[in-house]
Amino acid sequence: MLLLDVTHTSHTRAQTGIQRVCRSLAAELTRKAGVRPVCFDPHQHAWRDLGAAERATLADRSGDAASRGAKWTLGQKLLGRARRLTGKKSPMPAGRMLLCPELFSAHAATRLPELFAAVGGPRAAIFHDAIGLKFPELTPPATVARLPCYLRELAQFDGVAAVSEDSAASLRDFWRWAELKDVPPVVAIPLGVDPVPGAGPEADTSPPRVLCVSTMEGRKNHAALLEAAETLWHDGVRFELELIGLPRADTGAANMERIRGLQGRGRPLVYHGAVSEGKLHAAYARCAFTVYPSLCEGFGLPVIESLQHGKPCIASRGGALAEVAQGGGVVSLEAADPSALAGAMRRLLAHPRELAALAAAARARQFRSWGDYASELLSWLAALPRRS
Repeated sequence: MLLLDVTHTSHTRAQTGIQRVCRSLAAELTRKAGVRPVCFDPHQHAWRDLGAAERATLADRSGDAASRGAKWTLGQKLLGRARRLTGKKSPMPAGRMLLCPELFSAHAATRLPELFAAVGGPRAAIFHDAIGLKFPELTPPATVARLPCYLRELAQFDGVAAVSEDSAASLRDFWRWAELKDVPPVVAIPLGVDPVPGAGPEADTSPPRVLCVSTMEGRKNHAALLEAAETLWHDGVRFELELIGLPRADTGAANMERIRGLQGRGRPLVYHGAVSEGKLHAAYARCAFTVYPSLCEGFGLPVIESLQHGKPCIASRGGALAEVAQGGGVVSLEAADPSALAGAMRRLLAHPRELAALAAAARARQFRSWGDYASELLSWLAALPRRS
């Protein structure tokens, strides 16, 4: 039995990157192995199995959430506190292996030894990125403050599966800088991608639609994209810009204000916020190409999703984005500044042959499924020696 820590994902309907990874991975692991999803209950101060409502939330791909934060119902809070105060805590989950695909909280980290002791075999974590240390000025302060401790806590596991070579190198570099000696092995196991559903609508031709799928936060660089789009609209270039993704109140508010201002001036800008999986697939099918202006990524799932739909993507080379660009279909920019973004968008909008060649390169690529990812992860985990 594999214990799968889905504390956050089982308490949010948001479909941001890590939540999409957790939901897809949970579904595949359930098909391939015995899986026992668990969570750390901050009200009970203990690890426990998921309740029925939490299992339903884990399986929910609607994206129907106003924020990416975890939400605990009043009933869950009261039950957890009652169990803690009466000493009648839920039975400690036990399993043969443990996998933590999320960022766990500081409180949960203090209780990891209890969870480790309930697992007979290897204990592993999935590592996504250390971008908060690379771009602290564009990252929520709470995330920046938590990250160094989290990176140290990962050294307690028997192994860490990073989502890219760049992320693996970032973790190893931090451990060397922190002078940690007894650290586990780190491997890079790239993520999978959802299958493209049946034939969707053809790309709009008049005017063409440009799509950006990304959480709206500082490092995602929407400010540069909006400035680039305004430059092109001012110059008379005809296209629609569609934005999908939840905003962060702390680092995305300025961009939301800019969006409202552009819409008020009549610019062809569509903003949806969070959408369901079906609407996301439809948006990819409808667009001419995508833009992913993020300054740095641990993996870059929206780039892969765009390419799998046969849609070229304009993206920077920051972080792991250079890795996903290998194989074609991507216009890689040295710097994702407004000028470079506007230039790349202008070129693709004005040269249909170049756009068609990039689309053909994207369609020619082979992509890993979530089943492939889960299988490789399981094989690695099963062969991972327990360190203590």
